[in-house]
Amino acid sequence: MTNAEARERFQQYRDVAGPIDTALLDAVFDALEPITCESMFGAWKGGELKTGHKGSHALKALKWHGKTFNSRLDAKPLMCYDEQGKLFSSQAMKGEASLWMVEFRGKVSACMVYDAQPVFDHFRRVDDRTVMGIMDGKDQVFDNGKHFYFYLERE
Repeated sequence: MTNAEARERFQQYRDVAGPIDTALLDAVFDALEPITCESMFGAWKGGELKTGHKGSHALKALKWHGKTFNSRLDAKPLMCYDEQGKLFSSQAMKGEASLWMVEFRGKVSACMVYDAQPVFDHFRRVDDRTVMGIMDGKDQVFDNGKHFYFYLERE
């Protein structure tokens, strides 16, 4: 699959009610181009690619909005809404995170590494305002052996 085809398919899958076969999302992710850590700086609104993963329920319960990257060593993975509708950085993952360039599936790209959990969010560039992510790590991030797939849109 070419990068252009991957971007087109991402747009199709993004709006699907689900469940989406993770093999299709893997093919899209693998064809997308890497992104630098510096390109991730700023505030991002998040969304999930609907595979039926159990992580979806956890994010809904947290009222997840997205992620904020202030610098390579200052990443806020869980920007959530409080009861008054104000954004805050949730500590549900026992801390914050940092950005690193990490190899995943043959490409070196920006990756958010959680400070207190064995969890990695790998990113690939869809376009100037959108990235696709795969949550990877130890067993607790998997659901029946499947990753959690999501996207971020620049605010």
